[in-house]
Amino acid sequence: MNKEHRYFVYLLASQPNGTLYLGVTSDLAGRVHDHKQELRHGFTKKYGVHRLVWFEEFGDIHEAILREKRIKKWRRAWKIELIEKDNRAWADLFEQIV
Repeated sequence: MNKEHRYFVYLLASQPNGTLYLGVTSDLAGRVHDHKQELRHGFTKKYGVHRLVWFEEFGDIHEAILREKRIKKWRRAWKIELIEKDNRAWADLFEQIV
């Protein structure tokens, strides 16, 4: 049986042009919910980074991890361009995925 796998690279922001957090997960809705409810201790809880502003979907975990690692090396301005390409208003995309 061939089970379809879905993996996501995502960016959270504290506010428009605010603090950014980049992650990878197989459960985007669940992971963002955890960040919003501050169920995970660490960076996003400490800095109030709860707004899902960008994500990409992958069928292969290795591709998703590679994309995350590449974006982590990017300059902040490039990450902002990535967000604003499809989400100029920095809207919280969480409602679109639940």
